[in-house]
Amino acid sequence: MKPYPWTAYSHLLIERILKPRNLGSFKENTGAFQEMRVVTGTGQRDGNTLRFSLVVDETDGVIADAKFIAFGETALIGAADAACEVLLRKNYDQARRLTADLIDRKLRDFTNIPAFPESAATHLNLVLAAIEEAAEKCTDIPLKDPSVSPPVPDHLNADGGHPNWHLFSEDEKLDHIKEVIRDEIQPYIELDAGGVEVSAFNNEREVVIAYQGACTSCPSSTGATLDAIQQILRSRLSPTLDVKPDLSLLSYYP
Repeated sequence: MKPYPWTAYSHLLIERILKPRNLGSFKENTGAFQEMRVVTGTGQRDGNTLRFSLVVDETDGVIADAKFIAFGETALIGAADAACEVLLRKNYDQARRLTADLIDRKLRDFTNIPAFPESAATHLNLVLAAIEEAAEKCTDIPLKDPSVSPPVPDHLNADGGHPNWHLFSEDEKLDHIKEVIRDEIQPYIELDAGGVEVSAFNNEREVVIAYQGACTSCPSSTGATLDAIQQILRSRLSPTLDVKPDLSLLSYYP
């Protein structure tokens, strides 16, 4: 006999299932006089039905709001509710790159323990399919300038450093820096088809990062994105950290 699935859910996931925050929908004429477009995407599989409604700014393609209606298993409800918040302030192209892993990370109790069991993969994929269908209806909208739109969301800029930072060795500090970048920064940068990794850690305070993919040709990599990465590392680990880009890897840098 299979265990009751709720025993494999994170506490944050259970909370979203019992009290979802983003239930509902938008009428397709909502915001018609405010340069906003309402688009919908649907999905259906194995008795589960899902409908996403996105409000998209027609001036820059950024998602201003998102809601869902779902009928089916509990994992679908939790996944859809979390996805609505992950989508906020992303553009429709980033929405098409949303991954199941990023939704899962939103609802984890602990960084290294998944919020969803492996059996919920079908529901997560159904959410992604519905979002992609909605985003495809926005491809005629010009995208916001990436140089002023860091991919890392504001909600990660919180807290006040690690209480034991001063006790860590240099190698331990580097491990923590790499962990934060891997778990809290990289998944969002991937939405812009980019990547980032630590290339050097100097004097226990200077973090040199190497950009990959689309980030190497984006002015935001030395501006808004760089500032966001530094703020997150400072808030999570230590306010003494300074983040510098490896300029030799930036294709637009003279």
